[in-house]
Amino acid sequence: MINFTTPDGPFALRKRSITMDKKTIVAGITQGDINGIGYEIIIKALSDSAITDLCIPVVYGSPKVAAYHRKVLNNTTFNFNNIRTVTEAHPKKVNIVNCLGDDVRVELGKSTPEGGQASLAALESAVADLAAGKLDVLITAPIDKHNIQSDKFRFTGHTDYLKSRIGSHEVLMLMISESMRIGFVTEHLPLREVPGAITIGTILSKLRLLNKSLLQDFAIRGPRIGVLSLNPHAGDGGLLGSEEKDIIMPAITKANEEGILAFGPYSSDGFFGSGAFSKFDAVLAMYHDQGMGAFKSLAFDTGVNFTAGLPVIRTSPVHGTAFDITGKNEASGNSMRQAIYAAVDIFRNREMYRELIRNPLQPQKIEIHAEHVDELPPEPENFDQPL
Repeated sequence: MINFTTPDGPFALRKRSITMDKKTIVAGITQGDINGIGYEIIIKALSDSAITDLCIPVVYGSPKVAAYHRKVLNNTTFNFNNIRTVTEAHPKKVNIVNCLGDDVRVELGKSTPEGGQASLAALESAVADLAAGKLDVLITAPIDKHNIQSDKFRFTGHTDYLKSRIGSHEVLMLMISESMRIGFVTEHLPLREVPGAITIGTILSKLRLLNKSLLQDFAIRGPRIGVLSLNPHAGDGGLLGSEEKDIIMPAITKANEEGILAFGPYSSDGFFGSGAFSKFDAVLAMYHDQGMGAFKSLAFDTGVNFTAGLPVIRTSPVHGTAFDITGKNEASGNSMRQAIYAAVDIFRNREMYRELIRNPLQPQKIEIHAEHVDELPPEPENFDQPL
């Protein structure tokens, strides 16, 4: 386990002018599965010269594998700056640290044990530098959750791995885009196990994490969170299930008592179909596909996966290894590019948050007046009618 510490304390919800020196952000980027589209999206994203104006990119992988992918893509203009350690990184170049041996074998489009070992080697090296303070943010390219499994890696993905390595008690998988943010009460869990995992305590814990992330990571004042139901039509008054009445609503009430502006529960079909999600700063879904389907429908090419609740910053593209299109020059670098931008933005927002809690102003009282009820989120029945 790696020990990280972060400042904690009250956050005053007031605008203020803060002057801070902007440090150069060092962004670690892991290669992902060497047989997937990891290098393709990395090369395409980092071909944008604006990236090196925002941060110092350091790829953790293999110069040999990178050169192979560059040749497959017929890219003759992009170059990596080979370095031995992150401390040698050039501020205006795309750097790469070698984490693999010279005999590594690439088999495009195939899931192989060697591909999993290479993914883990890069990930471990990057996380070690992150723990040592040599990296400011981490962006991870897609891994194959099957071939990476080993004695060193018994996790369902990056989120659980980082939670274990860093020692965070609770984290939240948060999908972000320009149009929405969606967090999840349960993540990579079989659907049959979801109802048993939905408890008042779990929902309340996720609402706390989401609320804090919206404050410190996205600089949103008084964030409003829409909470989805578990059952169709929010249980339809108990006809389709009692979890809404017995679990979700009490959790929302407790969150409200803590000052968290949570509303719901809302049935997901009407909630997304009517566009009601746009009235909230974030949405909390009960299970993976409930929120992920809507999110990827709107932001598959530009969405970002962010692990909220960690003392460090980690983002990734929303898509997977895409073995079926590897080597065909068909993958888009947009989601990887947005993941880098998001990591930088979140880093800056956290700097601002730390400055605020070091020098807090007196909190303002927020009043809600009856004549302004049109500004409040809609009641569930206004947009969710049983079919």
